[in-house]
Amino acid sequence: MKYREQFPRQVRRDDVWIPTRDGRTRLHARIWRPEDAETDPVPALLEYLPYRKSDWTAPRDAQRHPWYAGHGYASVRLDIRGHGDSEGTPGDEYDAQELADGVDIVNWLAAQPWCTGAVGMFGISWGGFNALQIAALAPEPLKAIVTVCSTDDRYDNDVHYTGGAVLGIDMLAWAGTMLAFASRPPDPANVGRDRWLPMWRERLDALEPFLHTWLAHQERDDYWRHGSVCEDYSALDAAVLAVGGWNDPYRDTVLRLVEHLPEDKVRGLVGPWSHQYPDRGLPPGPAIGFLQETLRWWDQHLKGADTGVMREPRLRAWINEPVPPATSYDVMPGRWVGEAVWPSPSVTWDERPLGSGGDPVLVRSPQHTGLDSGRFFPFGNASDLPPDQREEDGRSVCFDSAPLQTRVEILGRPRVRLRLDSATPRANVIARLCDVAPDGSSTLVTRGVLNLLSRHGRDQAVEWTPGTYEDVEVELTGIGYAFPPGHRIRVAVSDSYWPWVWPHGERGQLTVVPADSALLLPVRDPAHDEGREPIRFEEPEQAPPLPVTYDQPADPRAERLVTHDVAKGEWTLEVDPNYGGSRTYPDGLRYEESARETYRIRTDDPLSATAVSEWTIRLRRGDALWNELGDDHGIELGDDHAKGHGNDWDAEIVTRTELRATSADFIMDSRVEARANGETVAKRAWHRTTPRTSA
Repeated sequence: MKYREQFPRQVRRDDVWIPTRDGRTRLHARIWRPEDAETDPVPALLEYLPYRKSDWTAPRDAQRHPWYAGHGYASVRLDIRGHGDSEGTPGDEYDAQELADGVDIVNWLAAQPWCTGAVGMFGISWGGFNALQIAALAPEPLKAIVTVCSTDDRYDNDVHYTGGAVLGIDMLAWAGTMLAFASRPPDPANVGRDRWLPMWRERLDALEPFLHTWLAHQERDDYWRHGSVCEDYSALDAAVLAVGGWNDPYRDTVLRLVEHLPEDKVRGLVGPWSHQYPDRGLPPGPAIGFLQETLRWWDQHLKGADTGVMREPRLRAWINEPVPPATSYDVMPGRWVGEAVWPSPSVTWDERPLGSGGDPVLVRSPQHTGLDSGRFFPFGNASDLPPDQREEDGRSVCFDSAPLQTRVEILGRPRVRLRLDSATPRANVIARLCDVAPDGSSTLVTRGVLNLLSRHGRDQAVEWTPGTYEDVEVELTGIGYAFPPGHRIRVAVSDSYWPWVWPHGERGQLTVVPADSALLLPVRDPAHDEGREPIRFEEPEQAPPLPVTYDQPADPRAERLVTHDVAKGEWTLEVDPNYGGSRTYPDGLRYEESARETYRIRTDDPLSATAVSEWTIRLRRGDALWNELGDDHGIELGDDHAKGHGNDWDAEIVTRTELRATSADFIMDSRVEARANGETVAKRAWHRTTPRTSA
């Protein structure tokens, strides 16, 4: 990693309040821009998030916003209404208010004297989502976006549902996370010591757990169509650079965008990465010079320069070389390939029957099948990726190819077509594609889920008639991968996948006819690369890092811990999401964060499934903290927070969210307790039930 201290233009930073159209609410922004932008205006770039620019994303922000400013842009980091230091109360994710505010900000930025009138948006995950969604609203100044690890389909490619099935692991976990995040107070250093507590009380009074809303919409309805740009790709007029990683669950969005947007409006880039910006150097690598690559995008579309970025292939993708199974890789071996069009003529469909005859096979997996699924959102941590799949394969029905005689390279979304019958009206089917080495180790390549109720469309729930056979197709998530000679290609089929997929209320079984079932592989011809210039990127470059001190526990707890109560037949998975833990900032802010997710299920009982998310967050600043930590944590207090000024601030939030189910209903319990300087500010609790219409 190269840290750049000198830039073509000198940079200043300002914290500003930006008005919205209601005239009552101001949003808080941090703006880095060239010092001479008043006389030599620049385009503006907006990153728009609920994740708190003053602390949670501050280290990441310091890597990129000053870098963009030094290269001739006003780079803006904005807190969404009701989050961080912005006024107002938090709403649902990507709600109409959030998007309207975003349009207001784009227009405000374009009107500033230091702005040329051209605006871009960028972001990862939430920020990538609303960049796409605001672009679909087409504010005139918004000319280009960079959307990273985001989705065009909020129902079937987000944290709520997959293949029409409830995502047990992230439906609950992300709802619990956002309950904790939305409960955090504004910082008195930014909003004023007389305002922060009333603002916080207003937020806490307005809280409503996301989980209630998400489970009230179990089919693809208008709630999910809102913000899903796949409903009308033609609404996107801004130029779109879509970026993803093969270890991120949203990667299929890149493939869909490059397929459906006009050639002169889109480019796609998919690397081996997790749910992270590609320049951060977090596993798996290799990292690339992503800031330099996006600068080419901005200069092309916001400054009118010919940077050559639109002469790049429509899709640049990484092909993973085979590796032994592991939960983390510093660098994933492989190579870059380019496709001028997508779908590509270099990719053809290879249909491989799962069997040549014989009797149907029964699929009746233990309920704890899926414990080796890995993290839904790999984040660059040590336990993110799925381990050796042999135990999972043993809990599934497997169909193996003969040892391969030649290399088989795939790029795209494999499919598994199954002729099957279900013994119950409601069931899930899960298909995993694995690479089996000669030593028997099994590496997960990709996977897919289908809730059989949604087999005729995600907008409807059609129960199965037991005793009848149908052909169903499970679409797996996209991948670039090379199976080597001597290895076997395995399709593993199960009807359980906990905790990724919430089980239906009745234990059933599937009957599959292998001879009438098949794996469809998008096989890529490497000869397509002959005579082409190799795809290269610069080495990562960033602005100097923010000097944050992270705690290093003497005895860190396990990120993923599986235990088995043999007598009860109960399996427990405990997860530490490890978003960074506790840390101390150079301005004297102490941010402490602890989270734990717990998933339980009994081998033979789908109704035993429970999921719990627990969070504790504490923010502190002032004399008491100085006396406790002092120089050991490198605190350098500015004038506003100097020792002896009596400006102690201590805010703490404790949350708990639980999900369980009967055969008829989902049951949700959530609670929040907030304290300021040891005194309770608010206690809130919710108990909700909602019918199981599709799940």
